[in-house]
Amino acid sequence: MAKEASKKIKKKLKGPSADQPSLRTWLDDLSRQRRLKRVKAEVDWDEEIGAIARVNMGLQGPALLFENIKDYKKGRSTKYMTCGLSHRQQVAALLGLPKNTSDKDMVRHLKDTYRNPIKPKKVDTGPVKDHILKGDDINLFEFPALKYHVSDGGRYIDTYCGVVTNDPATNRPNVGLYRGQILGPDKIGKLLMPTQGYGGHFSQRRQAGEKMPVAVVHGWHDSMPLCAGSPFPKHICEWDMVGAIHGKPVELVKCETVDIAVPATAEIVVEGYIDPDPASFELEGPFADYPGYESGRSSPKPVLKVSCITHRDKPILRGALEGSRPGLPSEDGPLCAYSWSAIAWNLLEDAGVSGVTDVWMPPVTTGLNIIVQIRKQYRNQAMQIGNVLWGSSSGQWFFKNVTVVEEDIGIRDPVAVEWAVSFRSDPGAGDVQLIGPTFGSALDPSTPVVDRDPVKYGTGRWTRTLIDATRSWAFEPNPDYDGRRYPPLTKIDPKLERKIKRRWKEYGIGTDYMNEDERENLTFEKLSKNFSEV
Repeated sequence: MAKEASKKIKKKLKGPSADQPSLRTWLDDLSRQRRLKRVKAEVDWDEEIGAIARVNMGLQGPALLFENIKDYKKGRSTKYMTCGLSHRQQVAALLGLPKNTSDKDMVRHLKDTYRNPIKPKKVDTGPVKDHILKGDDINLFEFPALKYHVSDGGRYIDTYCGVVTNDPATNRPNVGLYRGQILGPDKIGKLLMPTQGYGGHFSQRRQAGEKMPVAVVHGWHDSMPLCAGSPFPKHICEWDMVGAIHGKPVELVKCETVDIAVPATAEIVVEGYIDPDPASFELEGPFADYPGYESGRSSPKPVLKVSCITHRDKPILRGALEGSRPGLPSEDGPLCAYSWSAIAWNLLEDAGVSGVTDVWMPPVTTGLNIIVQIRKQYRNQAMQIGNVLWGSSSGQWFFKNVTVVEEDIGIRDPVAVEWAVSFRSDPGAGDVQLIGPTFGSALDPSTPVVDRDPVKYGTGRWTRTLIDATRSWAFEPNPDYDGRRYPPLTKIDPKLERKIKRRWKEYGIGTDYMNEDERENLTFEKLSKNFSEV
């Protein structure tokens, strides 16, 4: 009777809008785009799913929803979803853009979208409250968290989620993407550094002698992890950016045991507290993180002590494989290439850098390398760009190597960038500079282990590189170059180019020597464009 009365009361509460996004609406969108595969064959949570995801992304495959997982065929949670943002077409679908939208246009779309935040709004309840677990009912092992790699120290549940904390001074939420390993039925070991968004909140709580309230959101629309894993300036709330992507507010509901609001249509929410007392820390790791290398050892980390879990009926756990390397990408790659590039572009504009025409962070470098294209306005503009990026809060994890080129160089074409670096930069004239040592990522294996000890130093250490691959303004006008500082580029006379295009079939050269992909990607029009520009 009490249960029935509770249901009647709940019906009077204000729930989420019928069109509110969720993981399930995103799965429907992916299915319509033919970018979702339901895997019904039995698979093992212990390394097999991680390996399948690795191969699938290497083949530029679709999102995967695993529905027959060993040890999880029955019970509280039986499904696991991954690879939702592993391909550019999926990013385009998330942004509501045609699948053939260019990379540059997707970055520019996000850049403009992030200029128009939409604040979230509160509702009373939602599907995430279908089941409320406390006390002895809490058991993280009831959810199909994976061991991704043979070298991992255990099962990781927090890999593509939203870790929500509130600033103690302003109560402004931060939604981050921070890894977490299951250490027990009600314990998650968390990677937590002072330079991270919730690391700052943790430092404030520790100074006040308080435990930090945390809510971890598993399984909402993939716009949430896209924004949670993006390096927005600290005054920007990620929920506002998610709202901007959808053109409407994210509808949030209050947690049960912590004063934090989470999406009402989320699949699973894990609530709890992190104790700042080092005596409460436990060994976490190793974990093969974003650089694509195995992690060497475990170390003491703060522990999230779970006080409550709420979830929908038949909840789906969302996760992601970490570690990009050539030919074997991860979901960090598209996140980096589109969202992080857009944020960096806005950072530069906000700092007063003029003439920026494009920004690109190559997916495989997961944020360590960035290429900025400019319409050059003044001498040493490249150094200003480097200083802005390195001095931002994002500089902790990103922008290790900055390359600046002019607007005639396609920044997504590595051959064009190499050409610019080769023929427009003079290391002896200061066009290539080493900056540092500076703070940097504690996960970058190119830095000696002793220099990236977060317990001792709070972060890692980098020496950064700036490559100014723009044409030098130190040169005097040269009469041999018709008064220009640089020689003119070689090109075909437009009349001759039109003649060649008209007679191409007559020459009999054709494209028979190319494979199907080469013929599709190298039309005469594209080649002709290159003739004109170079």
